[in-house]
Amino acid sequence: MRKSIKYTLTGTAVGIVVLSAIYFFLRPRTFQGDEILIKYSEDVNCSPIVVHYPLDETIFPPEIIPPKFEWIDANKNSDFWLISINFQDSKKGMTFLSQAKEWTPSEEQWLTIKSLSIEKKAKINIFGFNHNGPNKFFSKASISISTSNDKVGAPIFYREVNLPFENAVKDPTRIRWRFGEISSKEQPPIVLDSLPVCGNCHSFNSNGSLLGMDVDYANDKGAYTIVQTAKEMTLEKKNIMTWSDYKREDKEATYGLLSQVSPDGKYVVSTVKDRSVFVAVPNLNFSQLFFPVKGILAVYFREKGIFRALPGADDKKYVQSNPSWSPDGKYIVFARSNAFKLKSIHDNGGVLLTIDDCREFISRERLFKYDLLRIPFNNGKGGKPELLKGASNNGMSNYFARYSPDGKWIIFCKAKSFMLLQEDSELYIVAAEGGEARRLSCNTGRMNSWHSWSPNSKWLVFSSKVNSAYTQLFLTHIDEKGNSSPPVLLSQFTASDRAANIPEFVNIDPNGIKKIKAQFVDDNSYLRATLEYMLEDDSKNAEIACQKALKINPDNLEAQLEMAFILDGQGRLNEAITHCREAVRINSKNGSANSMLGFFLWKSGKHEEGMEYLMKGVRLDPAVADSHIRLGQALLDQGKNDEARAHLTKAVLLKSDHNTHRHIADIMLTHGQVDFAIDHYLDAIKLEPSDYIALNNVASLIVQQGKKHQAAVYYRRALNIKPNTVQSLIGLAEILISNDPGLRNVGEAIQLSTKACELTHNHELEPLNLLAAAYAQAGNFQEAIRTANIALTLANSTGNTKLAKIVQKNIELYRIHK
Repeated sequence: MRKSIKYTLTGTAVGIVVLSAIYFFLRPRTFQGDEILIKYSEDVNCSPIVVHYPLDETIFPPEIIPPKFEWIDANKNSDFWLISINFQDSKKGMTFLSQAKEWTPSEEQWLTIKSLSIEKKAKINIFGFNHNGPNKFFSKASISISTSNDKVGAPIFYREVNLPFENAVKDPTRIRWRFGEISSKEQPPIVLDSLPVCGNCHSFNSNGSLLGMDVDYANDKGAYTIVQTAKEMTLEKKNIMTWSDYKREDKEATYGLLSQVSPDGKYVVSTVKDRSVFVAVPNLNFSQLFFPVKGILAVYFREKGIFRALPGADDKKYVQSNPSWSPDGKYIVFARSNAFKLKSIHDNGGVLLTIDDCREFISRERLFKYDLLRIPFNNGKGGKPELLKGASNNGMSNYFARYSPDGKWIIFCKAKSFMLLQEDSELYIVAAEGGEARRLSCNTGRMNSWHSWSPNSKWLVFSSKVNSAYTQLFLTHIDEKGNSSPPVLLSQFTASDRAANIPEFVNIDPNGIKKIKAQFVDDNSYLRATLEYMLEDDSKNAEIACQKALKINPDNLEAQLEMAFILDGQGRLNEAITHCREAVRINSKNGSANSMLGFFLWKSGKHEEGMEYLMKGVRLDPAVADSHIRLGQALLDQGKNDEARAHLTKAVLLKSDHNTHRHIADIMLTHGQVDFAIDHYLDAIKLEPSDYIALNNVASLIVQQGKKHQAAVYYRRALNIKPNTVQSLIGLAEILISNDPGLRNVGEAIQLSTKACELTHNHELEPLNLLAAAYAQAGNFQEAIRTANIALTLANSTGNTKLAKIVQKNIELYRIHK
C-alpha cells in the first residue's frame, strides 16, 4: 500500500484578493499531498518548465548557503508556482509557494533540505497554476538534488577585474582581491586593492604558507613577490625578485608568465624570455586575447636566490608555458607549441606583439594550439618531456593543467585554439599519468577555465561566463572515479561590475588572511600608471597619478617632464613651464628637459629664451629625436623652412616609427605644408597600418586634391579599425554623395551620416547637414527637411548665423524637391 506523505504549505505573502481566490485550495493545512500531485502530474496538457538553476543531479557542498531556484515557464496561464520536495527514505515532505519564477529557501528551510538529502536524492517538483482558478496545474518541472558528505574545507582567494580589459590596464587600482569561504552569506571581504601596478597570476604552496604573485614593480613586468602568509601581510621591496634577472645579459625582455610556487615552497617555475599575444579586443564578453608564443621554463631556487632553465622545457624552437606542479613536486606538466616566428620587419624585440602582428590571430585566420607534456623536475635538473596522453595530439589546444592534491587526476582546459579566456574552453579530466580524457559534466555553455582543486581533492572551483560578460565562480564535486556534478554557482562571490577570476583554494584557516598591504609602491609605480593613462588619452587620471609620483619623489625628472606634457595638453602652459624648470634644476645637462623647457617658453612668446634652451637641448643630446622635432617646429614658426626640415629629417633618422612620422605630419600640416604632411602620414601608415588617425588625416587631405577614389580607400581602412570615428564616417559619406558614378552610393552615405549623427547625439552641425543632403539626393525630401530643421535649430542655438542661413537656404530647396 502506498505511503501518504504529509505536506505543510508555507509561502510568500500575497494580496488579499489573491489569497481569497486560492484560500480553499491552498489554505494552511495538512493533506494527502501525493494523491493531489499525482492527479495533476498526469494531466496531459501540462507543459514543461525549464529549471535554469540548479540543474538536475546537482550536488551541493554541506557548507553552501541557500541557492536561488530559477526557472522558465513559457505557459502564459501560470502565474503562481508550487514547489514540492520529496526526500528519499523519509516521510517528511515540504511544499512552498512562489509568486515569481524563482524561490530561495530560508536558512532554516535550507538546513532541513540539506540534512535530509545527504548522499541521497531530494526530488523537487515545480508546478505552475493560475491564481484565478487553482484547480489545474498548467506546467511542471522535476529535478533532483543532493548534498555531499564531503566538505569543501578551505577558503578561496580570487581576483576581481573591471571590464573591458583595456580599462583594467588603464587603471589597475580598481582591480581587487577577495578571500573567504563558501559559507559566507555576504561577498568575501576585500583583502587587497588600490594597487597602482598590475598584479596578475598568484599561487600558494600546498600548505598555504607562501603566496607568490606577479607585480609590475618599478616598471619591471618580470617583478614577482613571494611572501609568508599571515592575517596581516605586507608586500615589501625585500620580498620582490624579478624574472628579468634570468640571463639579463642576453638583453631579451621577460615578463615571467603564469608562475607557480612549488608544493614545498622551495621553488618557483615560470615562463621566461617570453613573447605573447596580449591585446584588447572590442568585445565586453571576451575583451582580451592573451597567449604566449615564445618562451622557455625557468626555475627560481628560493634558498639560493638563483635562476636556472629547466632542462627538457628550454627548447627555443617551442613555446613552453603554463607550468603546474604535481603534489609531490616530482613532476611538472606544461603547455607546449611550436614557437611563433614574427614575420614583421619592424620587430622591436618587445615582449608583446603589436596589433598588426596579431591580426591573423585576432581574426582567427591563424590558430595556435598547445599540447600538454609532463617532465620530471628532478631537483631542477629536468629530464625528457613526454606528451600527456589524452591532452595532446587531439587537434585541440590543451592548457592550464591542475593536479588533484591526492595526485590521482589532472584537470585541464581544451579549446579550439589559443589559451585561457576562450569562449569554447571546456574542462576535461585525465589520469595523472595520462590516458583517456573525459569531459566534465560541470561545463557550462560559455568559457570554463581558471580552476583550482580543494585540498581534499573533492571539489573544484572554476570560472565561467555562462550568465554574464562578468566571469562568475562555480563549484563542482569530483568523485572517486573522476566524475563531476553540475555546476554550483557561488552567487555571493561575484560583484555585478567585476569579473571574478584566478580562484584558488588556500589550505589555511578562513581567517588566515585579513589584509594585504603593498609598501613596495614607489614614485616609478605611479609614473607607470601615468604613462598607461596617457596611452588612453586620459589626462585627468594621468595628472592624479603623476602628482602622487611627485609627492613621493619631487626629484623624479621623468615625472616632472610628464607632468609638464600633461599640463600643456590641458592648456596650462605656465604650470607646464614650472615643471620643466624643475626638471632642468634636477639635471641641468639633460637634453630632453632643456628642449621641452625651450619649446614651452617658445609657445608662451618668450622666443629668445626658448630658442636658447631648444638649441641647448639638441647640443646636450643630439640623439633625441623629440628635441630635433621641437626645434624644427620653432624654426618653421620663424619661416626658416630649410633649417626646420633638416632637424625634422634628423628626427626621422633617429626614430623612424609611425608616431614620429605622424607628429611631423601634424606639424607640417599646421604650417600649411600639405604635401610634406601627406608624405609623412603615408610613412606612418606604412610603419603602422592600424594608425586610423593617420589614415583619416591623409584621406581628408588627398580628397581636397581631387583624389576621391584613394581617399575613399583610406577612409574605409580607418573605419575597419575604428568604426565609430565620426570624421571618417563624415568624410566617406561626403565622397559617396558626389557625382562620380564610380563612387556614388547614396544609400551607404545615409547609413554613415546617420551613424555619425547618433554618435554625436545630433549635437553637431556637420553630420546633420550631410545627412539632410544625403536624404535629398535619395529623393526623400521629407526626411531631408526634418533633419535640416534639427541642424537649423542647433545653428541658431549656438549663434552660428552664417551656417543657419546656409541651412535655411537648403531647406527651401528641399521643399521644392531640389
